[in-house]
This record gives sequence, C-alpha cells and structure tokens, in this order.
Amino acid sequence: MTYGGACQPCFFMIPGITHALVIGMARQALKIFSLAAATSGVYLYGNKYVDPNDFGIIRVGRAIATTAVITYDYLTSLRGVPHGSEEYDYVKSQVHLRSAERLRDLCCANRGTFIKVGQHLGALDYLLPEEYTYTLKVLHSQAPQSSMQEIKQVIQEDLGKEIKELFVSFEDTPLGAASLAQVHKAVLQDGRTVAVKVQHPKVQAQSSKDILLMEVLLLIVKQIFPDFEFMWLVEEAKKNLPLELDFLNEGRNAEQVAHMLKHFDFLKVPRIFWELSTRRVLFMEFMEGGQVNDRAYMERNGIDVNELSRNLGKLYSEMIFVNGFVHCDPHPGNVLVKKCPVTGKAHIILLDHGLYQVLTEKFRLDYCRLWQSLIKADMKQVQKYSQRLGDVEIRTNAAAYLPQITQLLNNVPRQMLLLLKTNDLLRGIESALHTRASASSFLNMSRCCIRAISRYQRSRTDSLYRKAQISFTEALSLWQINLYELYLRLKGSQLGNWVIALLSWMHHSLY
Repeated sequence: MTYGGACQPCFFMIPGITHALVIGMARQALKIFSLAAATSGVYLYGNKYVDPNDFGIIRVGRAIATTAVITYDYLTSLRGVPHGSEEYDYVKSQVHLRSAERLRDLCCANRGTFIKVGQHLGALDYLLPEEYTYTLKVLHSQAPQSSMQEIKQVIQEDLGKEIKELFVSFEDTPLGAASLAQVHKAVLQDGRTVAVKVQHPKVQAQSSKDILLMEVLLLIVKQIFPDFEFMWLVEEAKKNLPLELDFLNEGRNAEQVAHMLKHFDFLKVPRIFWELSTRRVLFMEFMEGGQVNDRAYMERNGIDVNELSRNLGKLYSEMIFVNGFVHCDPHPGNVLVKKCPVTGKAHIILLDHGLYQVLTEKFRLDYCRLWQSLIKADMKQVQKYSQRLGDVEIRTNAAAYLPQITQLLNNVPRQMLLLLKTNDLLRGIESALHTRASASSFLNMSRCCIRAISRYQRSRTDSLYRKAQISFTEALSLWQINLYELYLRLKGSQLGNWVIALLSWMHHSLY
C-alpha cells in the first residue's frame, strides 16, 4: 500500500479547505478503508499472478493505521475552532506538522516505494503546505539501508558469484542509500575501482503491488470525493517506477547524455561496465566529489561558485532546449563537484540516470520560443507560447484552483511540471551557493534556443539556399549575443570603465 497512506493526508493539505469538508471526509474514512480492502481482496483473489501472501499485511496495516490517526487528528483538533481565525491557522499548522511527521515515519518504516513517493511529495512546494514539504524533504537523506546479507544475496542471484570472487575489496558501509537502491565502493579483481549500485531485494516485488493498491484506493476516493483527483500521481508511478528499477536502462541513459553533452569538458558521467551489470546491479566508474550545494566545500577547494553555477545552467539549458532529454532529478546528492588537479577547473559529476524526461519536439520548440520572447520582451509572443505550454493556466488560475489543485495538475503537461521542478532545484542550488542567475545565464539559454530552432528549421527544408540562409541568420544572432556579452564583461571590468570614460570624454570634446 505504498501510496494509500501517502496520498490520503493530501485531502487535508490544501489551503482553504473548509472545516465541513474535513468532517465529511473523516466520516467517509472507514468506508474508504472497507471498500479498499474488499476491492483489493477481490482483485487479488482473481489474479493468479499476484500472491496475496506477498502483499504484506503489516505494511498495509501500518499505512491504514497511520491514515486513520491522521484523519482523527484533523477531525478532533479543528472541531470547534473558528474557521479563518488566528487560532484556527495555528492549530491547523500544528496538525499539519504532526501528520507530516507520522507520514515520514510511515515512509521510513515501509521503505521502498513509500520512501520514493514521500520524496516526491516533499518536492511539491507549489502544492503542499510547508509543514509537509519541509518534513518530507529529509527522506532524501534518511533512506534505509539493506544489510550486507541482503546485498550479497542480490549480487549472488544476478551475477552467480560470491562477493569474494568478484572483488578484491567491497566496502560494507554504502556511499549512499536511496529509496530503491544503495551504492558501495569496491575494487574488482583486475584492480579497477568501481561504484556498485545494488537494488534493495524486495523493492521489485513490492512496487507493483504498492502501485496496484494505490490505484484501487484512489479510484474509490475519486468516487467519493470527485474534486480530489490524484490519478496523475498513479500514472506517473506506473510509468516511471519500472524504468527506475531497470538499471540497464539507467546505464543506457548515462551513455546517451554523456554522448550528447561531450562538448562540455567540465561534465563527467561515470562509465558503465556492461559486462558485469544487470537489471538490479549496476557497475560504474567510481567518482567522488562534494555536493553541488556545499559552499564550504567549494571554499576549501578553491572552486569558483559563480563559474560552477553558470556551467550548471549551461548543462541544463542544453538538455532542455537543444536535446529535449532532461535529467529528472538534479538533487544536490546527484550532482557532485570536484576540482581537476591538472587544469584547476571544476568538474560537474552527474549521477543517478535512472529517469529522464524526453520532451516532445513541439513542446521543446514552444519552450524555446517562449524564452526568446521573454528575452526580447515581446509580450504578444510570450502570451501565445505561454498558452500553448499551459503556463498561463498555472499563473492565472492557480489561486482560483487551489481547492481543486489536483485537477489543475491533471490539465498541465507533465513536461511543464518537470521543468518547474527542475527550475526549483536549480534555484535552490544557486541560493545555497549565494549566487543568482546572471545575464550570462540568460544569454546561454538564448544561444541554446537559437541553435535548437535553427536546427529544426534546417531539418524542415531541402533547399540548400534556405539552409544556408538559416545558418547565416543563426551565426549572426549568436555573434550578436557574443558581442553583447563582451560588452557586459567590459562594462563590469576596470578596463571597461576606463574605455567607456575615454569614449565619453571624446564624445563631449567633439560636441
């Protein structure tokens, strides 16, 4: 029941929810639990591919109990408190906090996909109250670990060999643990140092059952509360979890992004050792560094945080605007930084390639044109492409839709929500480094937009003359951006100030 316990509290998270609605939902809680249990039982009994004994009565019971306690807390704590008063806001905030902590504890206890969905909820700053997002964000650093016995079991099952046969050394303490897997440092028999990503042993079997129960529960809830639709969360989980659980897919993604962005000498993507990798065990080149949001690490190692921030912007601009192949989780734990001892420049190490969003060509080009319109301050075009991307829907209707925010999320393209999440994470990194988006950042985005649109236009014509014309226009536009960037640099330098002062003096002298 991965998402049953995780999603039920969302009914009470929406700001502006009425006390009467809370009471009405609480009165239906027992009906929901009964219907869910009955429906799930019928489904499982009739499905020969699902073993009811594997469903985990303890996990289900724990999720139902947590949901019931949260429901009761909202019902009793808010009863009799005047709606809209300061006391009501305070009490509601306290209930939010207690409920978020219970939800966090449930995720930690049930592990696996519970942790995964808790992390996702913790990233929904635009949807959930701060008490929830703040509390659930810790799940990124508090994912449970599998025991060494479990790790050995997975390696033995997938590779047919014991750890001592494969490695000279294998560190028992993982470098990091996540909701679906953990990574260990090891040395192969041939002397290569590798990072070994090993899937938690029970996640594969539990995930499909968790998603099934989530879907059943939310279908029932939708019948009772039509305004609260969370089916988009189910669809995302059904689509993405199988991809994330296939480590061979992660390896292919890593190689694809490394090839696409090979012109960035500051980007490093761990090499995959295919001869040893399986769907549950991934062998990668070992790389280490400090987290991208660790300013103290940057200062100790003499890394220019402004250059780092600019390069990170270049990286994601290229992924979004030019390639349409976007790393889904630029969480600080997945982006490391290390100073190259030879060149003295900072390398960005991109990890965790399990999930990428492939932007459609139409969406990507519309997004390019939206940015170009913003940079040119062409408000008519801004409005046009905002509407096509669903951005106007978010900006103008979010306040009105707040009680029905899930319906809004159903209508907004998933690709746009991904870009909003990615933008939030990148802005969070800039905030931690005490940097901010500069003119160079916007100019780099503009370059990517120009290149992407020009490449598309060339692909749509067979005329050599037209292709040459497009290339000339592209080169001219890029040259204008370079000239403007040079001007900005000169303007900000001492030499530039002298040149500008000299030109100003000469102008006044002549006239």
